Amino acid sequence: MEKMITKRSGHTVAYDRMKIYNAIAAANRDGVAPVMTDAEVDAVTENVERELMDRENITVEEIQDIVERELMKHGFYDIAKKYITYRQKHAERRAAQKHLMESYHDIFFADSVDSDLKRDNANINTDASMGIMLKLGAEGAKHFVDNYVLDEAYAKADRENWIHIHDKDFSLITFNCCQIDLLKLFRGGFSTGHGFLREPNSIRAYASLACIAIQSNQNDMFGGQSINAFDYAMAEGVRKSFRKAVLDEAYKAMVYRFGAEAVGDREAFCKDLDMHIDFAACRFTETDHDPMDAASRAEIARAMEAILAQDYAGRTAETELDADNVYHLACADVVEETHQAMEALIHNFNTLHSRAGAQVPFSSINYGLDTSPEGRLATREVLHAIWSGLGNGETPIFPISVFQLKAGVNYNEGDPNYDLFLRACEVSAKRLFPNFVNIDAPYNLQYYKKGDYNSAVATMGCRTRVMGNVNGPEESGSRGNFSFTTINLPKLAIEAHGDLEKFWDLYDHYITLCHDYLLDRLSVIEQKHVYNYPFLMGQGVWMDSEKLKLTDTIEGVLKHASYSIGFCGLAECLKALIGKHHGESEEAQTLGLKIVAHLRKRTDDYTRAEHRNWSTFGTPAESTAGQFQRANRKKYGIIEGVTDRGYMTNSSHVPVYYPIKAIDKIRIEAPYHALENAGHIAYIEMDGDPSKNIKAFESVVRAMHDADMGYFSINHPVDRDPVCGYTGLIENECPHCHRKEVETGRMVVDRVLF
Repeated sequence: MEKMITKRSGHTVAYDRMKIYNAIAAANRDGVAPVMTDAEVDAVTENVERELMDRENITVEEIQDIVERELMKHGFYDIAKKYITYRQKHAERRAAQKHLMESYHDIFFADSVDSDLKRDNANINTDASMGIMLKLGAEGAKHFVDNYVLDEAYAKADRENWIHIHDKDFSLITFNCCQIDLLKLFRGGFSTGHGFLREPNSIRAYASLACIAIQSNQNDMFGGQSINAFDYAMAEGVRKSFRKAVLDEAYKAMVYRFGAEAVGDREAFCKDLDMHIDFAACRFTETDHDPMDAASRAEIARAMEAILAQDYAGRTAETELDADNVYHLACADVVEETHQAMEALIHNFNTLHSRAGAQVPFSSINYGLDTSPEGRLATREVLHAIWSGLGNGETPIFPISVFQLKAGVNYNEGDPNYDLFLRACEVSAKRLFPNFVNIDAPYNLQYYKKGDYNSAVATMGCRTRVMGNVNGPEESGSRGNFSFTTINLPKLAIEAHGDLEKFWDLYDHYITLCHDYLLDRLSVIEQKHVYNYPFLMGQGVWMDSEKLKLTDTIEGVLKHASYSIGFCGLAECLKALIGKHHGESEEAQTLGLKIVAHLRKRTDDYTRAEHRNWSTFGTPAESTAGQFQRANRKKYGIIEGVTDRGYMTNSSHVPVYYPIKAIDKIRIEAPYHALENAGHIAYIEMDGDPSKNIKAFESVVRAMHDADMGYFSINHPVDRDPVCGYTGLIENECPHCHRKEVETGRMVVDRVLF
């Protein structure tokens, strides 16, 4: 009977002696000179065949084992070593091919709801060709890092889901995120690498370049991009537009009085008038009741009188009337221009792409604190743009819009921006955004300095917070997170079998492992050069990078970054340890706070010992929560309250399925925010349509603020009819056009009972 060989694929082929001979000969030639003669190669092949003589069917692996034994039996140890190495390389190549083929299948054919590869980044369209290419490249990079870069201790911990190494594909390339100080960037202009952009001179240009800055920085980093003081930056653009509007309206007024020929060239007239007006005494105002209104009109009248005396001697005009018209028309022009600029900004953030057209930048803007008329206008109009939605009424996904709450600025009746806070509540009740960051929380308030926009805590993406700095200014702008790694808390608890001492030992082990991994990752990235980050470092976006030369390494400025260790599944961890989560018992709440406080103590200790900004992170990633849960279920089976659902609970939240009153959820989750200094968020979900009861919505915001929560959002049903564009709560039919077939954009996050 013909001897058959079973391949790794499972199918069989006829035995071929020459394949054994050629494999041994190839190992023999893999050196400066052959070690074995042709006769010795043939003799070893004969010996292998004798071992196979009585076998009708044998696997490829069994043949290779016999070849290795025969080579060593005859003293050809070097050849055996080369043969084993050759065999291992082929095994690695097969594993890589299998991994990439599985990734290819998931990306192309898996249901987008079930595929973690597709869900990993919400701002990547993995159905588009460039999105597919990006994901395939990412999976190949991850495989390379796993097999050729990572220390086996880190790779094993990640592979076995003790920890999750985020954005592994970028391990050798770049770091996480940045808060962009637009005022600093725009001063004097900047380059995107394809030409220099001069300093913007209008609100339209400021809004447009804000999008370009986000897009350019996204190409240098893998995480989110944030503008930390959006209103302060846009206010500068409003001021410049107002200046141009005054000059333009004054020119039109003079032409109306004396004719175009008499007035002459527009550019020359505007330049002349600009030299006569003191724009510190002439500012945009929102109402006629503003004291600056009369002062501005008077300054315009004075300047026009000077122009008449200088260039139109002997002519008279109704200067005060002209000045009134010029001023009010200029203010109206600026309002309209700002309206258009903010509408364009929201549309641009949801359509512009980075990374070869595959990814919409994960953008965030923080605002609400600038009390100047120009800053208030920018805030009001960006809120209006979010309220209006995109072209067909869609709720814009980006930017993540964050309203900064501060007593004395916007939180209480009588505060200068109180009306903007109320408007933010109205918009959020309709569009889910803005979220709210609480500057008054003690751990945020400690940094705040009135009038210093960089002293206000801002957020990136869905929760990243960077503020404290042991190596320089404690500011929000020009800084970001280096990277973070997440610990699978429920797995530690399951392995501990209720033994708290064992749990603490495991916890400390993996905290140390995460810390050591991040330092290893840093050792690679800190040797990169300024030219590797042409926008982030080359244009001085990152703190102190403006002091570096193009060929300098970035090691010296990464001291301003934060380095974070995160956790996932506190609720399931508590259930595994003591049978209840922190929403169910005070004992669990006490233990939960102790668990997170322990991580915070460890990161604080690292900060003091290493003089680096270590921090504790309540990890947000849904894909990680799903991955951890599936891994735990596969290894440990279904455990009630621990592995019996599709996802474990993000960070320190009370589980979404647990019925609890809003006030209780707020009370339980608030203390964790003070511990999670790398980032945190709280969600409350309202049933029904909150836009019909803004006072109730506002009361929930106030309850979260007053409980010292740091960053929070209120979720509610958001439906949209794609035909008429109606956005709001749609039960059985669209209340606007009465269609019954609608798109649903409802979010199921942290449902609570009121």
